[in-house]
Amino acid sequence: MSGAKITALYCRLSQEDERLGESLSIEHQKEILLQYAREHRFPNPTFFVDDGYSGTNFDRPGFQKMLAEIEAGRVGILLTKDLSRLGRNSAMVGLYTTYTFPQNGVRYIAINDGFDTSDQFSLNNDMAGIRNWFNEFFARDTSRKIRAVNKAKGERGVPLTVNAPYGYMKDPADPKHWIVDPEAAAIVKRIFSMCMEGRGPSQIATQLTNERVLNPSAYKCRKGTPGSGRQPEDPYCWSSGTVVRILERREYTGCTVNFRTYTNSIWDRKQRRNPPEKQLVFPDTHEAIIEEDVFERVQAIRQKRHRRTKTGISTMFSGLVYCADCGARMHYNAKGNGREDQAFFECSTYHKRKGDCSGHYIREAVLSQMVLKHIQAVTGFILFHENHFRRVMHEQHEARSQEEIRSLRKQLERAEKRIAELKRLFMKTYEDNAAGRLNDERYEMLSTAYETEQKQLEVEVMRIGETISRQEQQAESLEQFIRRIKSRAMEIDHLDGTILHELIERIEVGAPDKSSGRRVQHIHIRYAGVGFIPIHELTERETA
Repeated sequence: MSGAKITALYCRLSQEDERLGESLSIEHQKEILLQYAREHRFPNPTFFVDDGYSGTNFDRPGFQKMLAEIEAGRVGILLTKDLSRLGRNSAMVGLYTTYTFPQNGVRYIAINDGFDTSDQFSLNNDMAGIRNWFNEFFARDTSRKIRAVNKAKGERGVPLTVNAPYGYMKDPADPKHWIVDPEAAAIVKRIFSMCMEGRGPSQIATQLTNERVLNPSAYKCRKGTPGSGRQPEDPYCWSSGTVVRILERREYTGCTVNFRTYTNSIWDRKQRRNPPEKQLVFPDTHEAIIEEDVFERVQAIRQKRHRRTKTGISTMFSGLVYCADCGARMHYNAKGNGREDQAFFECSTYHKRKGDCSGHYIREAVLSQMVLKHIQAVTGFILFHENHFRRVMHEQHEARSQEEIRSLRKQLERAEKRIAELKRLFMKTYEDNAAGRLNDERYEMLSTAYETEQKQLEVEVMRIGETISRQEQQAESLEQFIRRIKSRAMEIDHLDGTILHELIERIEVGAPDKSSGRRVQHIHIRYAGVGFIPIHELTERETA
């Protein structure tokens, strides 16, 4: 062996191993390996350490660094305390010990297991496959136990996330409880506010970057938060992905969300997002940073795509204005001629195919005046006639929603019945294919069609269920709307994006009527959580 080659001493300790006691500690492993190397006069002993890494995953920094040295031909001997320190995946350990190490001229020794690649015919080497299988079984068994413990914790509402989200910090008196971090919480509130104004994630990220606001990773490093990792290269660089993750994090409403993600197996550690129906939400577990209704409005805004015009101009009405005739979104046009009062909305259907709808439009300045006037009228009515407003809106909702809920429940029943039928059909085609009554090509075509229809119906069932739930919660939505109006009563003397997206869900613009010789145009405003408010009818009934 060349004197220039090193003797690699590899140590690994996972969190699960650490619980088993001192015998597996990194220090204990180092003592055993170094003593063995000295007793056998192995040259140039060099440590490679992975502290806190599972043996099921070979993408460990210490192991990868050692592997690079092996493949570069700079390692002559490799020592581990036992085979499990190398890893707990029997197939991968076997690949390294029987192929990678010999191919690179490395002698591998697992001391406590008596395994030595230089003695191919020893009984200990023959038993290595069985030992590796037991090591893998241990990893699987440990994983099952940890999953069972986490499942029990998660179902009790104990937060399963290791670190508190940006905006919170762990309570020193109770690490399982989060308390608000005022400095970071102010940035979270600002991000939600900017989204309510109609700004997209990229615009928000750009503004925070330009203002040199510390990004979440850099902020946690500065605060010395455990598990924060290394300081990022540019501590002031915000990405749109970071903003999106903040905007979509329901924990900011004061709830705990468990089982947000899952992994396929102990070998595949990639985090995959669980669908909402498989997540568990526990309300009021910590102080809220964002109000529930504001969070829901932001999610609704996020579902709508916000486009800037070619001139780079955007509108606070983005995603809110629709054609009353065809239902399509109104196309925003700002020609950049220096006159803001000339920007207008035009029916996008007519803009694309002129024969499918009429060419009506409305100037942004006119729309702004009409919307502000309507909001002020609603606000004034609620302030002076709150009980009457509540009573009339309840009557209106009851008259409308009972029939809608009956219709929705029928749709839901039909969809669920069809899903059950598709499951039976799928099983029948599978049995027919297995028995040879249905060829593979026909089976593939039918099963694909059934699966596609089933997925579409499951999405439809979820949508109908959410609609029914919203209808049934209308009373609470009305109270939330009244509270929002009363909290802003003295402020609404002008419009901005926050007010619009907080109060309004949709604005429908009708075609202009010129029959009287004057251009008369009507708009219909659907308010968030309460729908259309017939302000003229309310006024007439109050004064009658």
